[in-house]
Amino acid sequence: MKDTIAILCGGGPAPGINSVISSVSMAFLDSGFRVLGIHEGYKGLLSPEPNIQEIDFRFADDIHKRGGSALKMSRYKPKDSEFNTQFFLDFNVKLLVTIGGDDTASTANRLGKYLRAHDVDIQNIHVPKTIDNDLPLPDNTPTFGYQSAKQEGVRIAQTVYEDARTSGNWFVTAAMGREAGHLAFGIGAASHFPMIVIPEMFNKTEVTFDRIIKLIISAIVKRKILGIGYGVAIVSEGVFHFMSEDEIKNSGIDFTYDEHGHPELGNVSKAHIFNVLLQNRLKKLGLKVKSRPVELGYELRCVAPVAFDLMYCGLLGYGVKKLFDEGQTACMVTASNSGKIAPLYLEDVSDASGKVMPRLVNIDGEKPKLIFEHGLQFIEPGDYEEAKVWLKNPKDYDFREILGW
Repeated sequence: MKDTIAILCGGGPAPGINSVISSVSMAFLDSGFRVLGIHEGYKGLLSPEPNIQEIDFRFADDIHKRGGSALKMSRYKPKDSEFNTQFFLDFNVKLLVTIGGDDTASTANRLGKYLRAHDVDIQNIHVPKTIDNDLPLPDNTPTFGYQSAKQEGVRIAQTVYEDARTSGNWFVTAAMGREAGHLAFGIGAASHFPMIVIPEMFNKTEVTFDRIIKLIISAIVKRKILGIGYGVAIVSEGVFHFMSEDEIKNSGIDFTYDEHGHPELGNVSKAHIFNVLLQNRLKKLGLKVKSRPVELGYELRCVAPVAFDLMYCGLLGYGVKKLFDEGQTACMVTASNSGKIAPLYLEDVSDASGKVMPRLVNIDGEKPKLIFEHGLQFIEPGDYEEAKVWLKNPKDYDFREILGW
C-alpha cells in the first residue's frame, strides 16, 4: 500500500486554504505519496465512515486560486476517548496535515501522541490559519488569509465611506478579530477612517461601551468642526473579549443567553450593538446625526486569495514537505518573508495552561503611533471652544482623556 498523507481543515474559513491544500498535495504527489482530504475536520476523520476526498494533481491544480475550502470544515473538538487508529492503519497514513487555528493544532498534537503510543508511526504538521493575524509567528510574519481578508475589507469599507459622503450619514463598522484588533486597524488605517477603536488602545483604562461611544462621538464632533457631516468609525469585535460580563449585560441590548447564563454575542451584529448605543447617546446630547451599522465578518472569510497569500500559502505548503522530510512532528510550519521554512512548536508560544498566547497590535509600535497621532480625527484641547457648540463638556470627549493617554 502506498504511503499516504491526510489533510483536514478545522475552525472557520480563511482565504488561502485551497492554496495550502494544493501546494501540499502537489509536493507529496510528486514524491509518490497518496493524498487524501478529509471532509468535516476531526469529526470526519474519527467517524466510522469518514468522507474522503481523493486528491490527484488535477484536483490540486483546479483549487489553487479559489476562495473557501475544497474540504468541508468543522469546529468539532474531540475528546481523547474518541481517538482511534482505524483510519490511519487502513490507509497507511504517514503524515497528518492540519490547517486551522491553535485549537486545531492542539488537537493534532494530542492525537499524534495517542497514535504513537499505540504503535502508529505518524508525523503531524500544522499550518496556522486565521484572518485575525493574532498567532505569534516569528518576525511578525502575518497569518495566511489576513492580507486577503483585509483587502476585501478595504474594498467594502471604501464603498461604505462613499455612501457616507453621498448620503451625509455616519456608519459604524465592526470587524472580526477575536481578541486582537489587527483586522479593524488594517482596514481602518488603509481607508483613512476618522476613528478606529481596537482593544489594544485601552492599555491604561478599562474597556467600556461608554468609552467606545465617546471615541466615536469625538470623531463626529471633530468632523463637524472641520465642516464635514459624515464619516465612518470601525470597531474591532475584540473589545468584547476584554469587557466584563456585567458591562455587556447592562448595555441595554437585548441578548439571548446560553444555558450557563452567558450572553450569546454570536447571535447579534456587533455593529448593530455599537450603532444602537451611539444613537441613544446622540439623542441624549441633542446631536442630530444619522448612523447606520455595517458588519465586516463572514463577507471576508471565503474570498479568493490575493497575490500575497497565493505565494505565501504555496511556501507554507512546500514547507510542510520540507519539515516532513526532516522528520519534524508536533509543530507548526512557518515561512519568513525571505522564504525560510522553520518549525514552531506550540509549547514555545503557549502559556502555562497550554493556551496559545495571542499576538496583539503593538500599540507602542511606530505604525500605530503614526496612525493614532495623524490618521484619525478627534477632539483635543485646542478644539474645546468650538466643540462647545455641540458638547457641554468637550473634555469628556477628548481622545486622550478617554483613554488615559
